[in-house]
Amino acid sequence: MIITHAEIDGFKNLKGISFDPDPKYNIITGRNAQGKTNLLEAMWIMSGCKSFRGSKEKDYISLDGNKMSAEIKLLDSVREHKIKFEMTGNRNVPKTIHLNGVRQKGTKSLFDTFKCIAFTPEDTEIIRGAPEKRRNFTDMAAAQLEPVFVSHINRNNAIMNQRNCLLKKIMQGQAKPDILSAWDRQAAKEGAVISYMRNSYVKKINKICGKLYRMISGGNEDMELEYRSNVFAKDDFSAPCGESAYERYYRKLCESAEYDIRTGSTHSGVNRDEILIKINGVSAKDYASQGQIKSAALVMKLAQAEIFMQRSKDAPVVFLDDVMGELDGNRQRFIFDIIKNMQVFLTTPNESALLPEIKGRIIHISEGRITDA
Repeated sequence: MIITHAEIDGFKNLKGISFDPDPKYNIITGRNAQGKTNLLEAMWIMSGCKSFRGSKEKDYISLDGNKMSAEIKLLDSVREHKIKFEMTGNRNVPKTIHLNGVRQKGTKSLFDTFKCIAFTPEDTEIIRGAPEKRRNFTDMAAAQLEPVFVSHINRNNAIMNQRNCLLKKIMQGQAKPDILSAWDRQAAKEGAVISYMRNSYVKKINKICGKLYRMISGGNEDMELEYRSNVFAKDDFSAPCGESAYERYYRKLCESAEYDIRTGSTHSGVNRDEILIKINGVSAKDYASQGQIKSAALVMKLAQAEIFMQRSKDAPVVFLDDVMGELDGNRQRFIFDIIKNMQVFLTTPNESALLPEIKGRIIHISEGRITDA
């Protein structure tokens, strides 16, 4: 899978961007705050995912503008696709998304079409941040393999929002507790499916992370991932996800219902799961050094790419945002050996810090525009 053409205008500080990327390496360079990361972000949002920087959609439009547009042409093993994303400052006019000329109701079709993986300095939060960071990483990575997973996540989120609203009403005496059971039955089905899919993905990525981390550490350290479900024990996953699993999940919700009503929020289920990451048998979150944290986060992203490659005819597009310049030559070679069959976009303020064999298109960005130098 490769991006063959990109046009971006009005996205943050970007103006009149139009270029044909190299099918292998694209090195985006320029001084700080010129728009290098904005260029990656503008292409990334056409995957249907939220901004990897946490930007809100209203902030996509330049402060001195009233609209933005981003368009890419994408070639996979079957055909060429065209994705167009437009927004205006008018609240009454929603964003518009077109895939191959057909207007889309949401972003799911983009997620099914454009597969990409981004690594940024903030991804160290996957290791040292709150459990939500690790759950979100696992869910998005698993959904790239099984897009139907997105529907289960969305339905579970909607059910949890309704359940939490109901809990507050019960707490305030505005609703009866017996209504909760209907929502818990729905939550049990979606939550069980999510638990099983998370467990399956963590087992896959654990094997590859262990291999890659031993390589990046020179064989001196081990990395291990373990899915810790709030509902199911390890042995429970040996049975298929069906009525028995739904019932177990439902009972867990029932057990915490009284406490949930007193507090007005849900304390059981997939929203309380954890993915434990260990280096040499101890918690990376609590005990790893800065170097170990960076290496572990990098390995998880590379493992995500490798798993996708094993399952798909099309390699994902890789975005590396300001992460290569601070790595030594050996680690740069390690990364590029893993992603050598993928199209890569990387940002750096200093292209001379890259390995000399990393050759491709050099894209200079200055004040939001592509320049010749």
